[in-house]
Amino acid sequence: MQTSDKTARQLFAEVKANPTRKRFGFGRMPALINVDPQKAYTCVGEFATAYETDPRQLEYINALAAEFRARGFPVVWTYVAYMDSGEDCGVWGTRSNTPDSLQNIKVGSRRSEFDDRLVIDHKRDIIINKRMASAFFETNLGSIFTYHGVDTVVVTGGSTSGCVRATVVDSLQRSFRTIVPEECVADKHESPHFANLYDMALKYADVLTFEETMAQLKQVPARAATGG
Repeated sequence: MQTSDKTARQLFAEVKANPTRKRFGFGRMPALINVDPQKAYTCVGEFATAYETDPRQLEYINALAAEFRARGFPVVWTYVAYMDSGEDCGVWGTRSNTPDSLQNIKVGSRRSEFDDRLVIDHKRDIIINKRMASAFFETNLGSIFTYHGVDTVVVTGGSTSGCVRATVVDSLQRSFRTIVPEECVADKHESPHFANLYDMALKYADVLTFEETMAQLKQVPARAATGG
């Protein structure tokens, strides 16, 4: 079978089985970015924009977040939500104007809320309202990571082909070791999901299973409490 005849899932499976480059691995200070696990994208059957790739995605995300907290590492949650006019969505919001479109995820709306299944520590975790695809774009995430001395970023959420990929590329461009647990990201359709896992694995990130990610995380020495 020629490469052009293979599905995205098959191409990704081949890259996993025969990696072509050395992994970045974890450094000394990892952070977890959970990209937009909000009801607009997680409530399948309620919202047309919602998607699900692995039915245990949110369970895995919760487990990672708990382990990061237990080890003293930053946990970040992002969500998208816009003002009533939608103008803070910029030109991105001009592509459509349907009830389910991006600029119609309003601040305070049900679509903007995090999924009820998530376990978020509102006293410790970092919550960021982002307006564009990357979690880094025009947010204070970079300065937060500088403060914490972050050198490794684990990215979960959705969509694989959209905000996850944009965050992963930005993470690498900021010289962070970047990790994507494959069961922890999701997309509307199988083809863009696996095509982008394939591309990120080749270029931008270590694409690992949830179990591999957790095992490597547990090898990183926990950060001592600062009392601050």
